[in-house]
Amino acid sequence: MNIKNHKIAHRGVFNNRTIPENSMKSFQKAISLDYSIELDVQLTKDNVLVVFHDYDLERMTSFRGILQDLCYSDIQKLRLLNTKEKIPTFQEVLKLVKGKVLLDIEIKNTKRISETCSILMKELDGYSPFILKSFNPQIVRYLKKHYPSIEVGYLIDRKYSNKFLQWFLSSNFMIHHSKADFLAIHKKLAKTHKFQKLKKKYPLFLWTIKKEDTFSNEEYVLICNDLIH
Repeated sequence: MNIKNHKIAHRGVFNNRTIPENSMKSFQKAISLDYSIELDVQLTKDNVLVVFHDYDLERMTSFRGILQDLCYSDIQKLRLLNTKEKIPTFQEVLKLVKGKVLLDIEIKNTKRISETCSILMKELDGYSPFILKSFNPQIVRYLKKHYPSIEVGYLIDRKYSNKFLQWFLSSNFMIHHSKADFLAIHKKLAKTHKFQKLKKKYPLFLWTIKKEDTFSNEEYVLICNDLIH
């Protein structure tokens, strides 16, 4: 994998006023600026793969409910942040992008790992270019076991709900267990001794970079906010 010097637009190019995150409009804007696109996928109750970041719908739609507990017929009635934009299906996004830019696809955590991954890979059949990643090391490991030729990354946050979880999910053991091809880490982890050592073994993606940050995209792959023009 060699995508250094790329800018990856985190949830598309958005401002969450006129252009909502993870919307068709945000992805069209990214394509027009020739940015790769980072997006989030999860499965509805009736097995429709949609593009949405949060588990709860309230922040982006004002509707209180967990996306994965609802059917697509209910979700498609919602609009993002009082705009005309709706929650897109993954298929709609693929038809829009048509391989023009790289898709950096985050698979949200789920109890239906095999089902989600199977549907995702079926929809991606014959499509390129894309990479996959997840915060759940079991999802990463599942993908590498069943689709070994696909580039899959392990997402690591700076803070988790408790110190044990923080240690465990970012441990060398769990990184090795995941079988990841690359690591996508919170930007504040980048300069730590541990990840400077791991940089020799794994490509490092940094999120979420803002205009004032000074990371080099020759050293890292940068997943960026603040790309709106």
